[in-house]
Amino acid sequence: MAVRKLKPSTPGQRHKIIGTFDTITASAPEKSLVYGGGKSGGRNHDGKMTMRYIGGGHKRKYRVIDFKRNKDGVPATVNTIEYDPNRSARIALLFYADGEKRYILAPNGLQVGQVILSGAEAAPEVGNALFLQNIPLGTVVHNIELRPGQGASMVRSAGTFAQLTSREDKYVIIKLPSGEIRKVLGTCKATIGSVGNSDHALERSGKAGRSRWLGRRPRVRGVAMNPVDHPMGGGEGRASGGHPRSRKGLLAKGYKTRHPKKQSSQYIIERKKK
Repeated sequence: MAVRKLKPSTPGQRHKIIGTFDTITASAPEKSLVYGGGKSGGRNHDGKMTMRYIGGGHKRKYRVIDFKRNKDGVPATVNTIEYDPNRSARIALLFYADGEKRYILAPNGLQVGQVILSGAEAAPEVGNALFLQNIPLGTVVHNIELRPGQGASMVRSAGTFAQLTSREDKYVIIKLPSGEIRKVLGTCKATIGSVGNSDHALERSGKAGRSRWLGRRPRVRGVAMNPVDHPMGGGEGRASGGHPRSRKGLLAKGYKTRHPKKQSSQYIIERKKK
């Protein structure tokens, strides 16, 4: 996957850098795995706005992704690699030997026609899903479960990967993309390889309108608000706003908000790098 820079034919195109979509092999999704869904616009079931700066954007349908990879021992052939408007990564459509179809996140290097497998007997090759206890040390993985059978919840964005560093009793120690080093149960599953579309980080929108297409509305700065709306609001002229803090009044710039007795702290060996 590469990126291309557009010619400055309009002010919006001048700084635009977009993907080439050369890895994509299909233009329409598998109908049985697609669900239409309305937009919330940041409102809850009472119609009250609970999330600001969300709304509008191009209509999109949800593709059901198999994050559990629980069809152990059944080989699957990669049929297509597709675009997914709901995530930064590309997705791959699998045709299983028993006739079932499923989408997975497409790792780097996955090719159409490739046969992949999940389960204890799978080889540690790109696209295969194994239990962490069966993966060789030093292997690059993605799509990692935090609890056995829950489905992958970590390392799912385009271009990301984690690395197995060591083992300790029933746990495997993993270095995450943030730099955090933590223990994960060896009975959790992960997929071999890094997430595809690694050039996503090089893309540039080029104009504000593209954020609107993605459903992101403009964010209002705290210093531009009134004192009733934000601790940094108000003042005559362009006042600085004082110490940076959130809308709730919590200090920004390094103030620790994590609970000192949080249960998951026992699994975190080293915090993420600043």
